[in-house]
Amino acid sequence: MTNFPIPVSAGDAGPILIVPYMWIGDFVRCHSVIKVLKARWPERPIDMLTTRLCQPLTDYMPGLRQGVVWDLPRGRLALRDQRALAARLRAEGYELSLVMPRTWKAALAPWLAGIPHRVGFVGEARFGLLNDWRWGERRLPRMVDRCAQLALPRGSTPSAEWPSPELSVSPREVAAWRRAVGAEQADLAVALAPGAVGPSKRWPAAAYGQLAAALAADGIAVWVLGGPDEAPIAAEIARHGGSSVRDLTGPDLRSAVLALAAAQAAVSNDSGLLHVAAALGTPSIGIFGPTSPWHWAPLNPLAAVIATESELTCQPCHKPVCRVGHHRCMQDIAPDRVIVAVRRAIEQVGLSNA
Repeated sequence: MTNFPIPVSAGDAGPILIVPYMWIGDFVRCHSVIKVLKARWPERPIDMLTTRLCQPLTDYMPGLRQGVVWDLPRGRLALRDQRALAARLRAEGYELSLVMPRTWKAALAPWLAGIPHRVGFVGEARFGLLNDWRWGERRLPRMVDRCAQLALPRGSTPSAEWPSPELSVSPREVAAWRRAVGAEQADLAVALAPGAVGPSKRWPAAAYGQLAAALAADGIAVWVLGGPDEAPIAAEIARHGGSSVRDLTGPDLRSAVLALAAAQAAVSNDSGLLHVAAALGTPSIGIFGPTSPWHWAPLNPLAAVIATESELTCQPCHKPVCRVGHHRCMQDIAPDRVIVAVRRAIEQVGLSNA
């Protein structure tokens, strides 16, 4: 575990529940919170609420006892579902809950479950639902700063550095995945994650295709990862890269985790799979267009951060679609820059294994 200067807290032994953000990248970030809590209370069990989509990640997080799987409906309060979840939480006997999202709804089930100590930022005026209110959320610049701060005692000085997330996959499970997908013969493989939330954060599929073609010419297998919505992008990449490209998109996040663990390198937009790859320790090249790498890149070291070299007044931008129409923050990133970064990362892996 990363060394972290937090004194061990005595006198508390009950289990802890983390209520995280349910986006994949933010979910991975919350492993930093687990590490901070373990530094404070090495013996306390820690669980994390999860959706079925994110649940596979909980199987690979050191220090986490279990993921509590519960899919709440989006866009409505769903009081009956909240009460059912509260009954599930009450049975676990949690003594402490950390509520990461700032919404009223996120804090409801821990309150209904009667968890004695409920920590979170005030957010949507949650004074009754939380009993350890925290202020100053908007002064904390990054998502990890906000989440990890809740794991510290009230009034603690924010840390300039947090322990990095970690996902640990056994070689046996990777080997079983290779057999299951018929990838046993791939000596070298690079995983591509061309999806993202909104098209503004996506490097063009044609550019990924040029990258795939260059890797195929080097004799490197290419695995395209993502959800079912990325299947058309995978097909376009395969048109450029040929038979060396495998479409491994689909609804099973576990398969993507194992593919990233098996690959020698990964190339990803600013998306959840970039955080997964980095937390696995796979050399990862992150392509950033409208968003700031300092704010949104993984805490784990990246093999390379690729961003446009053009000076654009519209950056940073968090709109899902380019608001000025030219999308130069992604269009101007030349495939040759990414190809060089991937080759360098693979070379470094080879040198470290020599």
